Amino acid sequence: MKKTSIYIEPAVDSALARRAAAEGTTKAELIRRALRVAAGGALNVKPTARGVFSGPAHLSETVDHQLTETGFGE
Repeated sequence: MKKTSIYIEPAVDSALARRAAAEGTTKAELIRRALRVAAGGALNVKPTARGVFSGPAHLSETVDHQLTETGFGE
């Protein structure tokens, strides 16, 4: 989670405090929920992976040798 600061009007702060108390949560959680709604579909962007499986073309043919050479599993 990333921390950020915002300025809000005193009346909004009071309203958030009342609503948070009524819902048994915190003002921060109310704000996070509202921001998730405001962000909408932008939250569903899937990262793309590139070069994840790059390496020697022969790796699949020499897997046992590669594992022994690197000490994997020891």
